[in-house]
Amino acid sequence: MRIFFTGGSGKAGHHVAPFLASQGHQVTNADLTPLGHDDVTDLRVDLTDAGQVYSAMAGMPTFDDLDAPGHEGGSAYDAVVHFAAIPAVLIAPDATTFATNITAHYNVLEAATRLGVRKVIFASSETTYGICFAHGERKPLYLPVDEEHPVVPEDSYAMSKVAGEVISRSFHARTGADVYGFRINNVIEPHEYAEKFPAFLDDPALRRRNIFAYIDTRDLGQMTLRALETDGLGFEMFNVANADLSVAATTGEIIETFYDGVEVRKEMGRDETFYSIDKARNLLGYSPEHSWRDVLEDPRTKA
Repeated sequence: MRIFFTGGSGKAGHHVAPFLASQGHQVTNADLTPLGHDDVTDLRVDLTDAGQVYSAMAGMPTFDDLDAPGHEGGSAYDAVVHFAAIPAVLIAPDATTFATNITAHYNVLEAATRLGVRKVIFASSETTYGICFAHGERKPLYLPVDEEHPVVPEDSYAMSKVAGEVISRSFHARTGADVYGFRINNVIEPHEYAEKFPAFLDDPALRRRNIFAYIDTRDLGQMTLRALETDGLGFEMFNVANADLSVAATTGEIIETFYDGVEVRKEMGRDETFYSIDKARNLLGYSPEHSWRDVLEDPRTKA
């Protein structure tokens, strides 16, 4: 596939874009900052400029296309993966975060669908559930948190992500294209297990705002590939996380300490994530392979 990938220079993108290229896909990274990876084509694009987005998506993916048949009247790309965004609060003023993210999102979806791209995957966020950046403590309404849980955030970043989901559903309704959204949990790079997780194992409270979950960049790459290879679902939202908790405390211990009185809707495993990935497993065949336990010793197993 030829993939127009936005935000390929970001924390998640700079792992996922090269991974897709390693699977035989041609990947163009549309970003203000080049990725500089040998297997990925960089294209500098300001996604808040509708003209730039349209022109970039309608243009040639690579120099090799100079000798290829033309694609007048549509896009040469088979799919769009839209990861670009201001990735959290407190990076830019709130109004800037909201305006930048929804403008870029609209421009990407409009260009893709008008140019005939039939598969769009976009990054939403765990923050849409209103827990991560809430003022004070907010608990889930029930456990595990699945895609049917209400999304009522307080912060500008998560608001922009909820708006992006509505925009995406609307473009699917207009065009019938497959549009899949990922509510991505806290993105963890492999080197961060040794750097960050010892503190999490000592103090589970550090992970409360992330619903005690995480997503390894390598498994996010797998999830993206699975979505690209799965057609015909229409518009769907998927939680994206690893299968286990990001802490050493067990599921039962976390419920007792942090979620007393919260409804638990199914029997859960000893170390099972509270950020349900059942839908991704069932519809996409997603099967996360990585864990902090591959790098660090679980302190509960020490003599």
